[in-house]
Amino acid sequence: MDLAVIILLAVLIVLVVIILFRSVRIIPQARAGIVERLGKYRTTLTPGLHFLIPFIDRLLPLIDLREQVQSFPAQSVITEDNLVVGIDTVVYFQVTDPRAATYEIVDYIQAADQLTSATLRNVVGGLNLEEALTSRDKINAELRGVLDSTTGRWGIRVSRVDIKEITPPPSIQDSMEKQMRAERERRAVILTAEGDKQSRILMAEGQRQSAILSAEGEAKAAILRADGEAQAIRKVFDSIHRARPTQKLLAYQYIQTLPKVAEGSANKVWMIPAELGDALRGVGDFLSRPDEDGDGPGPGRGAADEEGVVPEEAAGPESEPLVTPEEVRVTDEDLSLNLERTTVDPDEFTIPRPSSIDPDAPVRLEDPMPPQDGPAGR
Repeated sequence: MDLAVIILLAVLIVLVVIILFRSVRIIPQARAGIVERLGKYRTTLTPGLHFLIPFIDRLLPLIDLREQVQSFPAQSVITEDNLVVGIDTVVYFQVTDPRAATYEIVDYIQAADQLTSATLRNVVGGLNLEEALTSRDKINAELRGVLDSTTGRWGIRVSRVDIKEITPPPSIQDSMEKQMRAERERRAVILTAEGDKQSRILMAEGQRQSAILSAEGEAKAAILRADGEAQAIRKVFDSIHRARPTQKLLAYQYIQTLPKVAEGSANKVWMIPAELGDALRGVGDFLSRPDEDGDGPGPGRGAADEEGVVPEEAAGPESEPLVTPEEVRVTDEDLSLNLERTTVDPDEFTIPRPSSIDPDAPVRLEDPMPPQDGPAGR
């Protein structure tokens, strides 16, 4: 009797545990449960603690209410230009009505896969390969619109559809790679040509600027040299003018200069001026005219005293000295370059335009420089 009571109590305890286990249900967050009572829809359980009638109420598998990502395998689609391409899609969806997702469709994931394939064939079938490769946003938008409108009655909301990959045929891939390689080579040749063009332009511009600066420097240097030579000539001329040389001295210098004309291996013939005879006669008369004793100047030159000095009153016109004994000294001021005497400021000098120069016009040193457009002309 005691053993039977113990067994009965154990069975009752087990039944109570089973009943409690089947009657108490805890639904986790973001899940939903469908309860059927005697095979008919009873209610939808939300997250929390719920009590069911054992052996009468049945809880179906829980439904995930979170947004889910489903990747579908590649679908073979024929484009408008009769090319078969493989398209992989990814669908983002969320169950919004657990009752409709349970009773309106058998398998909503498989249904979404088949619907995606049919919609892709309709959308991509009206596009050629190039448009299909470059119009992914358009295809995604059309797919999402069709899926969202169709799956709405299944209690599913499609939030996003993305085309993961479009795989054209191998022959088309090879042609596309050749085309892209040719396009890149064309762009590289164009960029190389543009760079060579720019480098040549810069080099030509640099050579032009260098030639301009060199020409301006040579022009300024020539002006400075010409002004220096002009000042030197002016100094020599002033010194000669102050010394008042006679015609006989000039004739003597003229005779000494003539042999220098014949110097050099290139001088085969040199001309003798017609005035050479007169110059020689004048110098000969002056040097070889004897006086009355044979050792002094001849008549008309004056008689010298015992010390050999000819009195001024006895000297005639022919007794004029070759050079007036006036002391001429060259100072440091004469040797220094005086820029105030230059006619043109080298820093403001610009090369005259060819149209402003008359080649037939006579050149005079005292004429001013022609007006220019640069700083010197203004």
